[in-house]
Amino acid sequence: MSFTIFPAIDMRNGKCVRLEQGDFNKETVYGENPFEVAKQFAETGATWIHMVDLDGAKEGSRKNAEHVIKVAEELECQVQIGGGIRSEQDVRFYLDKGVDRVIIGSLAIRDLPLTKQLLADFGEQIVIGIDAKDGYVATEGWLKRSEVAAVDLGKELADAGAETFIYTDIAKDGMLSGPNTNEIVRLAEETDTDVIASGGIKGIEDLQTLKQYQDRHVIGSIVGKALYTGKFSLADALKEEE
Repeated sequence: MSFTIFPAIDMRNGKCVRLEQGDFNKETVYGENPFEVAKQFAETGATWIHMVDLDGAKEGSRKNAEHVIKVAEELECQVQIGGGIRSEQDVRFYLDKGVDRVIIGSLAIRDLPLTKQLLADFGEQIVIGIDAKDGYVATEGWLKRSEVAAVDLGKELADAGAETFIYTDIAKDGMLSGPNTNEIVRLAEETDTDVIASGGIKGIEDLQTLKQYQDRHVIGSIVGKALYTGKFSLADALKEEE
């Protein structure tokens, strides 16, 4: 089983930004053009790019889709997109435009039957994004905490056919404090499903720690703020794929 690095591009108002713990009031702009950032990632050797429409996540509709489509159409890498995906129409929109995977987050809480239907219809092209706060799923761009335990949701959706999860600990995201490895591995083991780690990566050693669990379904890690702040280079991160 391989271990994959997913450099992240979070978009707000058409720019590449990072938030701290999902707080829209704690934003830092790292690039004026998401496509140019993605191009640099692809040229460095990234095989996947993880894109998030923050405006879409907050408002519940596609807001930065043109940037995602441009990356999918013009760069030699695979793309997954999350944020603002609330319907089958949204899923089909991105997949028809060449995006490889669509991430379902808040929709899994709001409309579980539809989420299960999307898994049945699109299979591995659907990734379930579980964003957790204190072990419970958060929704609406992380603005609301549900009463659904992250692992319980994971189990139910794995039974419905989910093949890949992205697990984000909101308390870790954008804080450079290290990933919540215990919960990441727990989700992977209890669902017997592939999990991509997200949130808190601060150094290469974090990637190396996560990689130790690749035989237990931890298949990769999203990297964001650590790249943008120079904690390590994407080239160095990509060496962990080897």
